[in-house]
Amino acid sequence: MKNIVETIIVSASQMQQIEEQIFAAGMPVSALMEKAARLCSDRIQDLYPQSAFTSVGILVGPGHNGGDALVVARELYLAGYKVKVFRPFFKLKSLTTNHSNYATSLGINFYDEIEPLQKCQLLIDGLFGFGLTRELPPNIVEVVNSINNWSQPVVSIDLPSGIHTDTGEALGGAIKASHTLCLGLWKQAFFQDVALAYLGKSERVDFGILPHQIWSVLTKPAPVKKMDREIALKLLPLPRPSVTHKYSQGHLLLICGSLRYAGAAILTALGARASGVGMLSVAVPESLKTMMVSQIPEALIIECPENKEGAIASLPFSQTNLNQFQVIACGCGITKDAKSIVEKVLSVECPLILDADALNILSEQDVIEVLAQREFPTVLTPHEGEFKRLFPEIVNDTLDRLTRLQTAAQQSNSIILLKGARTAIANETGLTWLIPESTPALARGGSGDVLTGLMGGLIAQTKDKKLLDIVAGAAFWHARSGILAAKERTELGVDATTLAEYIQLAIIST
Repeated sequence: MKNIVETIIVSASQMQQIEEQIFAAGMPVSALMEKAARLCSDRIQDLYPQSAFTSVGILVGPGHNGGDALVVARELYLAGYKVKVFRPFFKLKSLTTNHSNYATSLGINFYDEIEPLQKCQLLIDGLFGFGLTRELPPNIVEVVNSINNWSQPVVSIDLPSGIHTDTGEALGGAIKASHTLCLGLWKQAFFQDVALAYLGKSERVDFGILPHQIWSVLTKPAPVKKMDREIALKLLPLPRPSVTHKYSQGHLLLICGSLRYAGAAILTALGARASGVGMLSVAVPESLKTMMVSQIPEALIIECPENKEGAIASLPFSQTNLNQFQVIACGCGITKDAKSIVEKVLSVECPLILDADALNILSEQDVIEVLAQREFPTVLTPHEGEFKRLFPEIVNDTLDRLTRLQTAAQQSNSIILLKGARTAIANETGLTWLIPESTPALARGGSGDVLTGLMGGLIAQTKDKKLLDIVAGAAFWHARSGILAAKERTELGVDATTLAEYIQLAIIST
C-alpha cells in the first residue's frame, strides 16, 4: 500500500476530490488537519531540533494551510521553542480561526508585520498550500521577497506559498523553501522544472490515504506516477534464463555518428553495452569503423557509405533486414545531412528510437502526420529546445510542461521522453512517468547519447513489459548513474564515458 501511495502524483483537482472522499467517509476535517500537522511538527523537530533552533517564526495564511501552520506553532511552542506568528490576514476559515484563538490563549505572540520574525532561526511557511491559482496579493509578494532575502532556513507545508500546484509556476512570487513537506500525495509541481528553485529538499508526509480512496478518483493504472528504484529493478531483464544465447537477449541496431561527431557513436554504444543487450550492431560512416572496433570490440560494426560531409549516405540493409532487429535507435551524431537515413527508418517494422539529429530532421516535416502513420512504436527523446521545434503549435498553446508532453504524445501516437531536471515520459494514452531526481552533472555533451543506447538495449531485451515502463526505467537508471557518479566524484567529473561506467554500479547500489 505504501509503495502505491508513494508513486502516485496528482493535480490540485484530484487531491481535492480525494480529500472530499475521505471527509465523506466520516473523517472530520479537523481530525485530518490535526494528524497531518502533528506529523509535520514531528518531522520539523527531527530536522531542526530545539537545541539548535530555539526560535521559530510561523507564517499563517487564511485557509487550512494556515490551520496546519497553527497546529505546528502550538506543538513547537509546547515542545519549548520560542514561537512568533505572522498572520497578515484578518479573515480566516473557521477551523483556522479556532487554532488561532487557542494559540493566542497559550501566549504565542501574533504580528501583522513580517519584521518581528526576521531574527527567528527557522521559518515555517503556511501561507498557501495546494490549489492556489491566482497571483499573490502585492503585500504578500513583498513579504515573500523579504523572506527570500533572509538567511534562515524555511520549511514549507505542502507547497512553497505562491507555487501553482499543477504547473509549478510562481504566481507573482513564491517562497524559496529549504525543505518542503508535501502532504498526502505528491503534487505535480514537485516534478516541474520551473518549481525546483523553490522546493528545496522535498519529502512526502503520509497521513494515511488508502488505495481505495485514491481509486475512487483516479483510474487504474494511475495516469501520472513517480518512478522509483523498486519499480525500476523489476523492469530490468533479470534474472536471465539459465539456458539462453546472445540472440535471445535482444539485437539492437544503433545508427549513429559522423565524421564531425564521431564520439556520439562511441557514447551511444557504451550506453547500449551497459544495458547487457545480447547483440549490438552499430551502423556508422565507413571512416569510423576502425575507431569503433577498437572502442567497442564486442559489437558488430557496420560500415556505411558516407557523403562528402562525412555523414551516413545510405544503409547497407534491405527493408526486410532492418525489420529483423528488435529495436533500432537512430540520430546520435548523424548530422542533418543524413536526412535520407531517417526517412528510411521511419518505415521499419519494429520499435524505433529517434534522438538528436533524427529529431531535428523530423522537425522539418509534418511531425504529427508522419508519426501517426507508423504502425510500430516510436520513442522520441527531445530536450526542451527539440520539443519546441517538433511541436511548435502545442508549445504555443502555453500549456504547462506536463500537459504539453501528454498532448504531443497523444497527437503523434508516440512515447515521448522529455529531458530536463525532472524528466517526464508519456505515451499516446496519457499515461505518464516522472523521474523524481537528477543531477546538474548530466548537463554535459554526450549524456543523452548514453541514454539512447541504454534505452535501446533494455527495450531489445524485454518482451513481457510495457514499452512506456521500459523507457521510464532507462531514464531512471540514467539519472541514478549520474547522481552516483557525482557523489563519488564531483558534478564536474561526470563525463559521458564515466556516466556509462556507473550504470551497472547504480543498479547494484542500495
